[in-house]
Amino acid sequence: MVFGVLAMPRLALVLIWIFSDYLSRAYDGIIIPLLGFFFLPTTTLTYAVAQNEVGGVEGWGLVLVIVGVVFDLGMLGGGRGAFKRG
Repeated sequence: MVFGVLAMPRLALVLIWIFSDYLSRAYDGIIIPLLGFFFLPTTTLTYAVAQNEVGGVEGWGLVLVIVGVVFDLGMLGGGRGAFKRG
């Protein structure tokens, strides 16, 4: 289950990179999306959506990117707090 959650944004990034120019319209080079693939994949995707669909990282685009960061940080934490016993 955990592997699937961690793999889905990365799989989406690979498929978008192969079959469209969506990431190249949002990012100038390959370095930031490549780093995003390894460290913050959901944030990388939400930034691309904000740039391509919302018109940049202002207003709703900023909210979208913040949600992506929260999801990435939640996946990194692995939900450890939910299993702690008091």
